[in-house]
Amino acid sequence: MSAHATGSTTAADLVVVSNRLPVDRSPEDEQWRPSPGGLVAALEPVLQSTGGAWVGWPGQPDLALDPFSFDGMELVPVELSAEDLELFYEGFSNDTIWPLYHDVISPPAYHRDWWEAYVRVNERYAHAAASVAAENATVWVHDYQLQLVPRMLRELRPDVIIGYFHHIPFPAYGIYSQLPWRTQVLEGLLGADVIGFQRVADAGNFARAVRRRLGFETKAGSIRVPTADGSVRTAIAKAYPISIDASVYDELARRPDVQQRAREIRESLGDPDVVLFGVDRLDYTKGIGHRLKAYGELLADGRLDVERVTLVQVASPSRERVAAYMQLRDEIELTVGRINGDYDTVGHTAIRYLHHSYPREEMVALYLAADVMLVTALRDGMNLVAKEYVASRVDGDGVLVLSEFTGAADELTQAVRVNPHDIEGLKDAITAAIEMPVAERRRRMRALRRRVRDHDVERWSRAFLTDLDEVTR
Repeated sequence: MSAHATGSTTAADLVVVSNRLPVDRSPEDEQWRPSPGGLVAALEPVLQSTGGAWVGWPGQPDLALDPFSFDGMELVPVELSAEDLELFYEGFSNDTIWPLYHDVISPPAYHRDWWEAYVRVNERYAHAAASVAAENATVWVHDYQLQLVPRMLRELRPDVIIGYFHHIPFPAYGIYSQLPWRTQVLEGLLGADVIGFQRVADAGNFARAVRRRLGFETKAGSIRVPTADGSVRTAIAKAYPISIDASVYDELARRPDVQQRAREIRESLGDPDVVLFGVDRLDYTKGIGHRLKAYGELLADGRLDVERVTLVQVASPSRERVAAYMQLRDEIELTVGRINGDYDTVGHTAIRYLHHSYPREEMVALYLAADVMLVTALRDGMNLVAKEYVASRVDGDGVLVLSEFTGAADELTQAVRVNPHDIEGLKDAITAAIEMPVAERRRRMRALRRRVRDHDVERWSRAFLTDLDEVTR
């Protein structure tokens, strides 16, 4: 699907600011196409109905573009150089903030030149948003790459209403306080009128950091923020758990060609009795190694038989130039090779490991082919894969094994909950999922599907924007 892009520079009443634009440029024909992803699905209809604008990087270094229209949205490109990407994105965003905010599963690196690039690039995004926002517009800033934008934007455009949504965890103060620029980041976020988080615990961690670091009064999600003119304004910090467009997955899962593809997948695996499935970005936060360790031990203990059970693990490529990710890929592939070498038979493979990304239709076919979905993240803001699996199970069957350290665990209470650090507990959960009676599987899945259907991504965006509108009246 592609759309005609035309030049434009209209002032917008609603402006979304995120690291990336909601489009990708095809290298073959240089046509713009919509990006896959939950945020795009949530916000595209809102922007189309309001004639809104989206500010973000177009996906290629040193690409200078004027604003243009695409599918009823105004797109405002922010140019980033190769050096910006190295220092701001790969450096500060993904080698400082990402590991720090995910409970230091991997050690964060603190470099002053990375921070300086982060400030510089955030200023660029803030100026781009300020230039396109109409008078008294609403500006919604997204995620950890742009934590300084709310304050910068408030200084540039005191008339606009500012929301910020944090898609990843926000850590406890003992961890957060390690950040050399902890004060500046809190002040940056407090430029927003509403600061949204995935979990109640994340909003609480943020409020505690504000109290400890800045001494501002916080009460029941309200934060009293002193302003330059001596007055006080109120910012709201609360949880808005993000979701998916469940209807898209439901519709795909009912298509005969997708159901046929699910049957083909099982046949290609040698028609095992049970298919276990994991799909993750190749990231140290996802607990892929813990999952493989538990599965390998179940085979070694004789509790699982490779003739009956297969694990399919999709690990989509991620941040392949960052050293920690290169090392992780080597470790995962060594583990997969060792387990397969020990337990494969001529007709059956212990682990089918796929280091690719797949289109949505293929993902839904894989969800339908999987009897048990394994989500064993060590720390995750939400984990939308868990919700995608549930939304795809139109047969009302299947079992979700879900880490308690995901945002999704707060909502999907009928999943089999696990602590992925507890390998024995994880092994017991996997065998319990495999052996679960049909009636219990269906009862749990019915409740999970109701939750995902009723709390979809459209409801998420509406709740946030409604609160943003009310808090600034």
